[in-house]
Amino acid sequence: MTQLVRFGISLDKDLLGKFDRRISNKNYTNRSEAIRDLLRHELVQKEWKEGSEIAGAITLIYDHHKRELVNKLMDIQHDLGGVIISSQHIHLDHDNCLEIIAVKGSPKEVQKLADNLKSVKGVKHGTLSMSTTGKDI
Repeated sequence: MTQLVRFGISLDKDLLGKFDRRISNKNYTNRSEAIRDLLRHELVQKEWKEGSEIAGAITLIYDHHKRELVNKLMDIQHDLGGVIISSQHIHLDHDNCLEIIAVKGSPKEVQKLADNLKSVKGVKHGTLSMSTTGKDI
């Protein structure tokens, strides 16, 4: 079990007001939870920058009727599949598909996979959601 440590910080009144409004809009119950999330976010970004093993998700939206698009996406996934741990294909409507690819590994390899997939002609939208394996947080 972790030990709870209390500490104080000093902030400009206007900055604190903006922070309080922001955390209220995000439904945080208190400042401590919001600050913990900010700290974790910074630690996750540090993991990505330093090359630690990371986890994340690549999300793609595309028209599966686009000629050869699905084959190109599959080829890329097979070529760079060392970081893919799972994928899910969802039919949004007659034309559009959502693909969610769970990834784990080197940030450089994950970013390369995401960039290669997003740049394929016919992909309407793609994102990379950076996260952590949780080991160092």
